[in-house]
Amino acid sequence: MTHSDKKELFSIIVGAIALAAAVIITKLISDIPTWLQILIFLVSYMLLGWNVIYDAIHGLIGGEFLDENFLMSIASIGAICVGEYTEAVLVMLLYRIGEFLQGLAVGRSRNSIASLMDIRPDSANLERDGEILSVMPEDVHIGDIILVRPGDRIPLDGTIIDGNSGLNTAALTGESLPRDVTVGDNVLSGCINLNGTIRVRVDKESDDSTASRVLELIEGAASNKSHSENFITRFAKWYTPSVVILALLLAVIPPLFFSQNWSSWLYRALTFLVISCPCALVISVPLTFFSGIGCASKRGILVKGSNYLEALGRCGTVVFDKTGTLTKGSFAIKRIEPFGIAEDDLLRYAAACEQFSTHPLAQSIMAAYGDRDIPESIENVELAGKGVRSIVDGHEICCGNISMMHDIDVMEDEPDEAGTIIHVACDGKYIGYILIADEVKSNASTTIGILERKQNVHTVMLTGDRKRIGEDTAHELGISEVHAELLPQDKVACLEGLLEDGASRNIKVAFVGDGINDAPVLARADVGIAMGCLGSDAAIEAADVVIMDDNLEKIPKAIAISKNTVKIAWQNIIFALAVKFIVLILGIFGIAEMWIALFADVGVCLLAVLNSMRALSIEK
Repeated sequence: MTHSDKKELFSIIVGAIALAAAVIITKLISDIPTWLQILIFLVSYMLLGWNVIYDAIHGLIGGEFLDENFLMSIASIGAICVGEYTEAVLVMLLYRIGEFLQGLAVGRSRNSIASLMDIRPDSANLERDGEILSVMPEDVHIGDIILVRPGDRIPLDGTIIDGNSGLNTAALTGESLPRDVTVGDNVLSGCINLNGTIRVRVDKESDDSTASRVLELIEGAASNKSHSENFITRFAKWYTPSVVILALLLAVIPPLFFSQNWSSWLYRALTFLVISCPCALVISVPLTFFSGIGCASKRGILVKGSNYLEALGRCGTVVFDKTGTLTKGSFAIKRIEPFGIAEDDLLRYAAACEQFSTHPLAQSIMAAYGDRDIPESIENVELAGKGVRSIVDGHEICCGNISMMHDIDVMEDEPDEAGTIIHVACDGKYIGYILIADEVKSNASTTIGILERKQNVHTVMLTGDRKRIGEDTAHELGISEVHAELLPQDKVACLEGLLEDGASRNIKVAFVGDGINDAPVLARADVGIAMGCLGSDAAIEAADVVIMDDNLEKIPKAIAISKNTVKIAWQNIIFALAVKFIVLILGIFGIAEMWIALFADVGVCLLAVLNSMRALSIEK
């Protein structure tokens, strides 16, 4: 509890004691003068209500008079005017208690979110002239050397120049498994150095570091309000003036036109004002979305605004780029098909031909061959766009694509395979082929299964690869729809069609890509999700939602967080409006007294705030 909280609690206790003393004095002394009775209650009232009245006057001067302080001041002062002294003070006491409890709940929620985002250290150990100086991260510049000890949080992005360690990247990615780093590896601010001292050359200034950019994204998310928050803002704008006018009519019309008692109907109008305070909605709904964004950020999912968090829950179609998103973007041997030769010998000849090449396909062959001795190859001739011809162990080996095989007239038709085929011929005789394909990510199939079967989300894959490769990958993963052989502009056109279909069915369309070469499609989608963007500035700028690591399973998790957050927000809206409506009706008919109306209002607000905090711990 902060100093201001303790001061507020002390003020409430003093006011409560004063109220209790006033009630006891007036009950024990039967012939106490009316003026003295009023004075005693006014003292306790001012002890409790001075701050509220001051804020109401301040708001009145500033032109924002239709707030809860104004409504509570008018209601309690009106109660004093009709002789309900005890109730006037009791209303102010309950209001102050409710505000205090509500402030504690909101503060705890915001502190929980702040702790999730506490990723930027206050100091850095700067090496200068053989000494280690503790300085502010803002005072470290590009090229400076900093020392990061075990247990320290890395203050700035940089490159390791000495030492090795393990990094806890949970603050950025949500994953607790450490990442091993050594000399030459990049490290990002916000990560925790676990077990070894490392020296880091700084690559980015403090304001441009990953930790700073992540914090800016989360802090800026509050400006992008959801439809629910905008609804509440518009609702409160019309709701509060309307209830003030209704309260005025309620106080005036029955006595003027139906000869009712002025005092009784004024009291009902004041009760009407008390229950009309919209604080439960105005506070709880933004807090719910703020909590949802905090929950997502804890899991390495950065959402740039409540509007995008809300849209995620309405996604009925998720469109995936293939290369680098569903697949690793790196080639690997999928199958070796020898003809009249041993499989190892076929791979051996191919490795001998490709050992000097830097092409990704050649690198995948070398990776599969491993550390085994490679036979010497001579007279290497690289035929552009076709392959390599070499002399290996006295044999002429041709290793390349179908065009090369046509040139040496060893085969006509290429096998129908989903991938890239490297053919091998020996002394003019075809001896087999090696099928190389982009590797599918290990959790891609699980992710698609959760989206399709558990969340009822239609999945689509867009790729520039050949149709057979695209269809084979989609079939392997269980993706419903695939569009292949697409140029970048074709991807945008294809997404446009999906967006039109989504709009006709009142659903949102999300696009998932690597955030760099998919920027046009990410920007056009209802929700652009960039994957594997740990430290990638381009991806963070392009997308609406950023998955900081490469874990595809965080996409359905983000959708689940969105749906639960929106559900909690609407629970608060419906619950608050329902209770207010019931108590308003009871107040009009004189059944609900003012303190009951206030208790209902404060109780609803407190329950709504506590319910909002549930969005912090969504685990589905």
